[in-house]
Amino acid sequence: MTGDRTTQNDGTKRRPSTFKRISVMLAFLLLLFGVLGFGFYRHIQTLIASAPKPTPATVSTITSEPTDWQEQITAVGSLSAVNGVDVATQVAGIVSATPTRSGATVGEKAVLVQLNIDPDKAQLASLQAAAELSAKTLNRDTELLASHAVSQSTVDADAADLKSKDALVAQQSALIAEKTVTAPFAGDLGIVEVNLGQYLTAGTVIVTLQDLSSMNADFLVPQDQLASLSPGQAVSVTLDGLPGKTFPGKITTINPKIDPNTRNATVRATVPNPDKRLRPGMFVRVAVDVGTPEPHLTLPLTAITYNSYGATVFVLKPAPSGPGKVAEQVFVTTGATRGDQVAVLKGLMAGQEVVTSGQLKLKTGAAVGVDNSVQPPNDPNAAPQEE
Repeated sequence: MTGDRTTQNDGTKRRPSTFKRISVMLAFLLLLFGVLGFGFYRHIQTLIASAPKPTPATVSTITSEPTDWQEQITAVGSLSAVNGVDVATQVAGIVSATPTRSGATVGEKAVLVQLNIDPDKAQLASLQAAAELSAKTLNRDTELLASHAVSQSTVDADAADLKSKDALVAQQSALIAEKTVTAPFAGDLGIVEVNLGQYLTAGTVIVTLQDLSSMNADFLVPQDQLASLSPGQAVSVTLDGLPGKTFPGKITTINPKIDPNTRNATVRATVPNPDKRLRPGMFVRVAVDVGTPEPHLTLPLTAITYNSYGATVFVLKPAPSGPGKVAEQVFVTTGATRGDQVAVLKGLMAGQEVVTSGQLKLKTGAAVGVDNSVQPPNDPNAAPQEE
C-alpha cells in the first residue's frame, strides 16, 4: 500500500508539470505574436508618415467684374454680288472675236464675245431692199389714188406689205445685235470659257461677270428674333479667311415669308466692298446689335463647367484654418456668349475670384495655389489665330 501511494503521488506530481510547460509555451507564442503585430503596426505608421502629403492644386483665376454687354443676334450666311450674272449667248453661232480677257474689269456695254454675222448681214441687206421697194410702191399708189387710178384697198395692201417688210428688217437687225454679247453692267470678269472658232449653242455660258463694289450677305434668323430686326439696322460681317477684319453693312431686306420647315426667315444685308476682298460664295458670320448695352458679369468660357444638373464655377475663399485659399463650387445661370466670353446672370457677385483653368482636379474645400502667368482666352471679339 505504501508503494501504491508513492506511485500515485508520483503520478500526481507529473501532471501539473506538463500543464505548466504547455502554459509557458502558449504565453510565449502570444508574446511573439504581440511583438510581431506591434512591429507591423509601427511599420505601417512609418509608411503613412513618410508618404508624400497632397499639395494644393494649381489654378488660374480671374476677378469677376461687370462690363457693358451688347446683346447680339449672330448667324452664318453666304455672300453674293449685288450685281452678278453668268453671261450666256442667246443665239447659236461661231465665235469670231473675243475682245476681252479673263479677269479683266469691263464697263457697261463692253463687247465680250462676237459671233459671226456675215450671213446675217447679207440677209439684212436683202430684207432692207425689199422694204425699200415696198415703200416706193406705197408712195406711187398713194399718188395714183388721188387720181382714182388705183383703189383704196390697193394702197392699204401696200401699207401692210411695207410694215411686214420693216418688221423682217427689225427682226434681222435684232438677231445681228444678239450675236454681239455685251456686259449688262460694269464689273469684273471671270475665266472666259469660249475660244475663237468655237460653235456655241443658245444658252452657252461665256463668262461670269460680278460687280464686286458691294456684296449681299444672306443669313437665316429664327422667327422669334425677327421682331428685333428692321431694314437699315447696322450689321458686322467677319470671315475666317480674313481674321481680325470686320466689314460693316446694313440690313436691306427681310423676307416676308418664313420657311414652314425651319421657321427661319432669310435676311439680306448689303456690305460695301471697295477693296474687293469679299467674293461671291464666301461663308461669313453676321452679327447684329440689338437693344442697348447692359452691365453683366462676364467670365471666360473655360471657367464654366456644364453638367446635366446645371452649370457651375469654382470660387476661391480664405482657408478656414491657416493661410491659403480653398475652392467652393457654386451653381450659376449663364446667358449669351460673345467670342471667348459668357455672361453670368445669377449665382455670382462682383469681386469674387473665379477659377478659369484647373478646375477638373478640384472639389469643394480643396486647397489651391494661384498661378496667373498663363490665362485662357478672354476676348469678346475672338478670331481664329494664325499659326
